[in-house]
Amino acid sequence: MTRLHEIRTLDDILAPLRQLVRQGLDRWCVEDGTPAELGEALRYCTDGGKRLRGALVMLSAEAAGGQCGDLVQRAAVAVELIHAYSLVHDDLPAMDNDTLRRGQPTAHVKFGPAMAILTGDALLTRAFGLLAESQDPKAGEVTEILARAAGASGMIAGQAADMDLCNSGDGIEAIEYIHLRKTAALISASTQMGAIAGGAGETAVSHLGRFGLQLGLAFQLVDDLLDVLGQSETLGKTPGKDLSAGKRTHVALMGLDKAKELAGTLTNAAIAEIEPLGSRADKLKILAHLLTDRTY
Repeated sequence: MTRLHEIRTLDDILAPLRQLVRQGLDRWCVEDGTPAELGEALRYCTDGGKRLRGALVMLSAEAAGGQCGDLVQRAAVAVELIHAYSLVHDDLPAMDNDTLRRGQPTAHVKFGPAMAILTGDALLTRAFGLLAESQDPKAGEVTEILARAAGASGMIAGQAADMDLCNSGDGIEAIEYIHLRKTAALISASTQMGAIAGGAGETAVSHLGRFGLQLGLAFQLVDDLLDVLGQSETLGKTPGKDLSAGKRTHVALMGLDKAKELAGTLTNAAIAEIEPLGSRADKLKILAHLLTDRTY
């Protein structure tokens, strides 16, 4: 793990953790018997990205005093598989209809809509299969948290609301409904999964879960800011999509300055949640600040 004094940039803290997640994906993503064409699509759709959710699993295990053992590694890979599946499906023509992801053509552009749908399905089911294969007695609890965050009351509810397919209220209420479910739920699940897999007690799991929730809200808010201010070469995806699609965001409702201020407030609230964990949570605190200041 990276030492605190060596951390200057977001990549300083995420790069070594990305490598661990990549090793896990190479080992577990494509099952034996997978058709070659589908395996290619699975590898393509899990390549690149910040690996934030997997990193949060491992950093939360560390903050809880645990080691990066088998269940922690499986949980980190599983949450990245869920995240990748969500991106593949979100980018589809029937959803957000985007053509650029992580600096590359989106899955439906590269492989066609049918293969993209099946790739997303395969990523989703593999995530839970990977956790089910664990012999750790805590695997069931970890799996339950991931299923709830990714399911119909979590991430999928957020996407449905984002597309105006369900009633989520108006104004700031609607934005918070969407962001809590579409983004923050999975980020909070990542911190809880890492804590549980790392052997944390109930109190530490609660603190880390609330940290993840506030961090997830701040992360989405910064994403919305970058959609307005960023460049495609830096972001790896098409900027300005939210504005052109008329999406409900804090930036659209509050303006840039107030949205930036709120991102800082949410980040500080996240960090306050893990103060009771002491110095073991220092990397998470640094990560929270770096995520708020990021340009991609």
